Amino acid sequence: MWAVMPRNQVTSGFFRIQMLLVMALSVLSALAIHQFEQPVESSTVLSSTNSFVGCVVLAAASFLGSVFWTLERRQAGTVQVFCVAALSTIVLLLSFVSLAEIQSVEGILFVLSEFSAASLLGAAMTGMLLGHWYLTSPTMSTAPLNRMTVLFGVTALLRLFVAGGGLLMAGDQLSGQTHLMWLSLRWTAGIVGPLVLSVMIWRILKFKNTQSATGVFFAGVILTFIGELTADLLFRDLHIPL
Repeated sequence: MWAVMPRNQVTSGFFRIQMLLVMALSVLSALAIHQFEQPVESSTVLSSTNSFVGCVVLAAASFLGSVFWTLERRQAGTVQVFCVAALSTIVLLLSFVSLAEIQSVEGILFVLSEFSAASLLGAAMTGMLLGHWYLTSPTMSTAPLNRMTVLFGVTALLRLFVAGGGLLMAGDQLSGQTHLMWLSLRWTAGIVGPLVLSVMIWRILKFKNTQSATGVFFAGVILTFIGELTADLLFRDLHIPL
């Protein structure tokens, strides 16, 4: 989301704080990466060790990026934005899929599901945090927040298509009241909710009301987390990304 938002219209302090947040999350990921179950670790595209190294490098790149943004070196900071975005995406998509799986339809759908989920969560979180940043920089243009609103809606549509593909593949495997309850919550909160909220935010921003838009973005963050957590529950049972 950083890579596609209009960074030149956002003050440097926003990216400095975001880089520090990513550094903290990278350290947490490095500490936790070995605790995930990987029954076919030897055949995963990235082993646990390589993923650990990737998280450490990502933490270092994020820290360096925070220094650049603190010093107002926007060009160097922008380079770090793309480095962090590329490295985090690679680690995310290739740490839990095997070489054999990635050549199958199920493996490709899993990668697309992870990418669309990360995009939707990223759009919601970045939009919410950017909205809060207007409290400290009220003179900023609303164009960046408008862009994040569009991205929020587009990523929700992308998530809709990918989850729809998983739903078609699941077929008769979806059975029982528990699965139906999870599925309804997953689609209501994780897909329909963000689509509706993106329209609401767009209409609110027509009146330049960034505080109200931020509140709706915050609701979007909660809904997307509920939706993705429920999708994870379904994935553990069915091994199909929904």
